[in-house]
Amino acid sequence: MPFPDTSHWDAMQIQDLPYSDPGVPDARSGPRLLWWLGRNQLGGQCRALLWGMLHFASVCALPFCVGLAVQAAVDRSARRLALTGGLMLLCGTAIAVGDTFLHRAAVTNWITAAARLQQLLARKAAYLGSALTRRVAAGEVVTVSTGDVEKLGWFVEAVSRFTAAALTVAVVCVALLIYQPALGVVVAVGLPVVALAVLPLLPRATSRADVQREKAGRATELASDTVAGLRVLRGIGGEDLFLDRYRRASQEVRHAAVRSARMWSVISALQVLLPGLLLIVVVLRGVQLAREGRITVGELVTVYSAVMIVNYPLRHFVEIAMAYSFSRPSAQRAARVLSLERLTDTEGSRAAELPGGDLFDPATGLRVSAHGFTAVVCGDPDMAGRLADRLGGHAPEPGLSVLLGGVPLDELSLDQARTAVLVQDKDPVLLSGTLRELLDVPASGTVRAEDALRAAQCADVLEALVQGSLDASDPMDAQITERGRSLSGGQRQRLALARSLVADPEVLVLDEPTSAVDSHTEARIADGLRRLRSGRTTVVLTSSPLLLDRADEVVFLHEGAVAATGKHRELIGTEPRYRAVVTRETEAEQRESGAMETAAPPPPPERPATSDGAPLPGALEPLEEIEESA
Repeated sequence: MPFPDTSHWDAMQIQDLPYSDPGVPDARSGPRLLWWLGRNQLGGQCRALLWGMLHFASVCALPFCVGLAVQAAVDRSARRLALTGGLMLLCGTAIAVGDTFLHRAAVTNWITAAARLQQLLARKAAYLGSALTRRVAAGEVVTVSTGDVEKLGWFVEAVSRFTAAALTVAVVCVALLIYQPALGVVVAVGLPVVALAVLPLLPRATSRADVQREKAGRATELASDTVAGLRVLRGIGGEDLFLDRYRRASQEVRHAAVRSARMWSVISALQVLLPGLLLIVVVLRGVQLAREGRITVGELVTVYSAVMIVNYPLRHFVEIAMAYSFSRPSAQRAARVLSLERLTDTEGSRAAELPGGDLFDPATGLRVSAHGFTAVVCGDPDMAGRLADRLGGHAPEPGLSVLLGGVPLDELSLDQARTAVLVQDKDPVLLSGTLRELLDVPASGTVRAEDALRAAQCADVLEALVQGSLDASDPMDAQITERGRSLSGGQRQRLALARSLVADPEVLVLDEPTSAVDSHTEARIADGLRRLRSGRTTVVLTSSPLLLDRADEVVFLHEGAVAATGKHRELIGTEPRYRAVVTRETEAEQRESGAMETAAPPPPPERPATSDGAPLPGALEPLEEIEESA
């Protein structure tokens, strides 16, 4: 897999965000993604490492200053005591400066790593389109784009601090060996034991953390699905069932978090206990050496203080283990999303102008005439959704690409394909912001926002937006809440339709654009849609008679293939399967209507007559004669 040039390894600053190009991630696995993130922030990592070395080294130098000061006081040397005070002042200043800039560099690394990953996920979502949520659960996408990016950023920035702490501990061990070999040996042997003693516990702690993250991901997915379908659940009285499921999932997350916290508390306790035991050993050995006259009081205080202070950088050993255990499953989820690819060519093998002409789907045999208003009726709603995706250039498999003017859409670049064909699915999303921002989409400039809103019958929507806004007299400046939750389903649907009309693509594909509006509004929308899209190709996937009646051509798909083509009124009378879908006939009604159509008409009743065939007086006249006389 090719990777971008990493010559931009200079330290990224927060004010420089977002990245002009976040790069191409190595998404083959979670660890590779972590390595790629760290490698692309080498400048920031080196800067944090240098400031961390200054901070930790200054902290660990204080015990040596304290030891020199104690020895100077024992020897009653004012000159050495003053010199030691100056060294302590210098160490304190270095500690403050190093800590300040270490924190600054660490936070910068954290935020920039998370921002890079968020940009990559946003680019992947735009790249895959509606195929993303069909291949990855919506809850997992939410988890990756929120909590997981924070954990990955935490691990990336913790690496530099851990490296600085590890180098500082190594320097302290070497310094103690040189300064006081007798006690330095004890410290040099004891510190690695203290640092590595928790390693046998890390696999179990990591395993429990993975279980916690997995259960939390399931709970997030369940919550997302419950919120998305809450209106339907309330309609059927099933919200209590789903709330109970979420409650149980939440309790499972809590239990898993408690089990994980117990293991980490044991590790943290060992990080306090083991350095304490090492400190006791150093003191006992130091007292014995002092009695023997092999070390001075100042040297004993120095070694004691060094062992006590070195616990501070040792804490980063536990932090890096925790950061890795929590970021590893997050990295695996992020890599799984970032590794998804489209099944069509996104760069485009044709460097030509946008094609025009008929739209043809080889999978179903559907042919949509250019510059016309075509309605498509599918007996299977799922098939309608797949057809809409395919018409938008999302081919399910190679060889089934839709042709626009004879040109396969998968031979166009992704930008060209989406400029040529715009698909509005049956559940469009409205982003939060003003109405003006909602309608600020790439457009041809031919259709004004006012005309699109009028065609989509949004007058009552504009009134509702103005009434719901405290400081907006102009409807275009009214705020739309997240996903348009303050609006009804029909109002959201009409705003989404207006947005699509403003875009004014060459081909507009609408999947059930009026399913949530009343019949009177639907009829006006059909007229406005036909008028505003005159001269453009429009495909409407619907079973609404009002829209079907206004279409130039109606295509009926049955079992994945074109079964009939014609006008709505013609198909109603000639195609029983079409009539069943449009009129919602039950199977019993279909059988009854079929039997009535195929049954022979009953013979006319015989008229009473005399022996010569003349009708008897008072006999009933034939119906035709009665109608004629009338």
